[in-house]
Formats: sequence, structure tokens, C-alpha cells
Amino acid sequence: MPAYFLPADILLPDFGVVNGTAYATVACDQYTSDPEYWRELSERVGAAPSTLRMILPEAFLPEAEARIPAVHKAMEDYLKSGLIRYPNSMIYLERTLSDGKVRRGLIGMIDLELYDYRPGAKSLIRPTEETVPERIPPRLEVRRGAALELPHVLLLLDDPGRSVIEPQAARLSALTPAYDFPLLPGAGSVRAFFLDSIGIGRVTSALSRLVSPERQRQRYGAGCAPLLFAVGDGNHSLAVAKAAYEEVKAELGEEALFHPARYALAEVVNLYDPALRFEPIYRVLTGVDPDEVLSALENYSYAQHGTLPPQQIRFLSARRRGTMHFGHPSCPLPVDTLGHFLHGYLNTHPGAAVDYIHGARTVEGLAAHENTVGFLFEGLPKEKLFETVMNEGTLPRKTFSMGHAEDKRFYIEARRIR
Repeated sequence: MPAYFLPADILLPDFGVVNGTAYATVACDQYTSDPEYWRELSERVGAAPSTLRMILPEAFLPEAEARIPAVHKAMEDYLKSGLIRYPNSMIYLERTLSDGKVRRGLIGMIDLELYDYRPGAKSLIRPTEETVPERIPPRLEVRRGAALELPHVLLLLDDPGRSVIEPQAARLSALTPAYDFPLLPGAGSVRAFFLDSIGIGRVTSALSRLVSPERQRQRYGAGCAPLLFAVGDGNHSLAVAKAAYEEVKAELGEEALFHPARYALAEVVNLYDPALRFEPIYRVLTGVDPDEVLSALENYSYAQHGTLPPQQIRFLSARRRGTMHFGHPSCPLPVDTLGHFLHGYLNTHPGAAVDYIHGARTVEGLAAHENTVGFLFEGLPKEKLFETVMNEGTLPRKTFSMGHAEDKRFYIEARRIR
């Protein structure tokens, strides 16, 4: 039976003596414009063991050359004295979010041979949003020479029958606890259990059923390349893991197939988990004449001659608000329709800039400023994600969010990659 999601040699500290709240750190691609958050977190953690020492927050990417040696040294130090190896393990995780809801997941590793982030990819594991190639090299510098990986990747599973993850919740009394502690204030808590051989076997069997040709054809129709995991969060981190593996392959040839860099640790979450929220990421255009922008957008709407169902986008500025209608769009989503317009507009207006905003209230507040226009639109229903990616390809960058920063995956587990 093919293994689409594998047990891994997972590394964890002894949480009997290590403070889990201090050890767990939010994803490095959060608070990128707020380096003070990371400085305050460092002060809060102090000398306590923490994954913060083994990552490079992207707020400090401009300082990567100076910071990377300390990150790599911390990994080596923790390997020598702070981490316990749990061989051939898979973890069932319950994450209590900031709103009190519980999101369930499985932690194991994927085979990067099954993942491809290039445009038009038909691999079993694919990104949901376009990958920006320019974002890979500076992040690849962190992974080169790193002894460990600490994942914040969330893979989405299209499992309305809840056959893979949810059955593990009924078996907790038979499983060995891995950890249980509160996260930073406002971020909820985590508890986790090591799956036994029965649980791992059931997960493997259930995944094989989901990816079977019969099920894929029934779910998505004939002619679609099968898709098992869609990358919901951490797409560029997984792309960096792939790029690093390709470097190993170039160096070692066929021997790379047996190298630990071939795999990447990740958490799998069911798309139909009630705690998993999809929220649209809105756009705000600054440094512009709002009337000129809206006139150009109106002309753009008239120029659309597609065959897709009508769309609408709400606009807000200091003096105007209303709705722009697109009767014949050629893009399947409003965010994509707007994105094509903004791309062309930004190319011809050097002083303009676009920002990506969570929450309609924030957009309204920003749009009240002079020389600013905000745009609101319907988001993609999460139930349509797989179908859309399989039929239309990857979505535009920053199409949706899977929750606030505090609800992202925290770094806890680690795995050796060399």
C-alpha cells in the first residue's frame, strides 16, 4: 500500500521539565512588519528552552546573514542536550484556538517527490496559492546547513466523511500522551498523543481510499489529476524544503532518495473540520486618486468578455462607496478579477501600492484615509477549494486566510534533515 503520509523520527523536549508555553513559537512568517513582537517574545522566553532559538522570524530576514549561524548552533546544541527522539512516530493533535474551538490534526511527514509548487503542477501534493520564486532563496539560506526542520506547514485534506483524522479522537484512552500545555496568552492551547500501530495503519488505509481513482473520479469528475493534500499554510516553507531537496539530489544523485531531506514534517487538517475557518484577504490601494482608480476599474469591467457567472466587488474611499459589477468575468473568483486589474494599474502608477488586509472593519478604517481605496469581496467557500485548484490551478497570492496569527501552527516538533 503506498505511503502518502509517513511516521517520522520526531524530536521533542522533555515537557516534564521544559515549559511548553515558552518552548512553542508561532510561525516565522507572522508579524513580519512587527519586529518588536519578536523582541518582546525573546525577552519573555528569556533563557528557557524555546523553538524561538531554532527559527529565523521573517521580520529579520534582512539580517539573515548575521543571524543564521546562531540558529544553526542552537539546533546542534538542542540535539546534544535537549531533545528526545521518538522513532517512527505519528502524532494526533488537538489545538484549542483563540476562540475556544478545537482544531484536530495529524503530524507526520510527506515525501517531497510527491510535491511540486511549479505552475501547472499535477502532483498529489500541491500549493493552493501561487508560489513567489523570489521568496525562496533567502529562506533557503536558513535551511542550508540546518540540522533540523521545525514545521509550520498545514496540509489540507478533502475528507467530508471524516475518515482519516477524526476517528483517532475516539481512541485517546489507548494512546500515549505527547504533550499538553497552554500556548502564549491569546493563542489557546495544545495537547497531543502518539498514535499506536493500529492508528497509523488506519490513517494509511483511509488516505489510500481517498486517493483511489474511483473516489477521485466520483468527487471531482473524470480527467482531473488526483490531489490528496493541498498546502493551506506554509507554502513557501514547503517550497524551500523542496528546493533544498533538489540541491541534495543534484549533489548525490540516486542516493538522495535515501536522504532525510527527501521528506518534510507537516500537520494535516481536514478541510471539513468545523474549527477551520476560511476568510478572504481584502485589498487596499494607497497612494492613488480614488476617482481615477474607480473610473479605470469601471472601464476594466466593461472590457471583460468572459463566460463565467457575474461577480461584484465593493469599493470604499473617503468620499465614495458602492459596488462594481462584472457581468462577464473571465476569472473564476472576484479576488482574481480584481488582482488582474491591480497588477496592470500598479505597473502604470509607480506611486501606488497594494496592501493585503484581514477583516472588513480594518479595510473600512484604512479606506477613510485620503488617497486610498479599499475593496471587499466574497471569499472562496472552503468546500470549493480542491475543485477550484484542480480545475483552475493555483489561486492568486493571498486569496484566503486560515485564521489569525495566534491560530497558526506553532513550532513544537522537530526532525533531523541531515
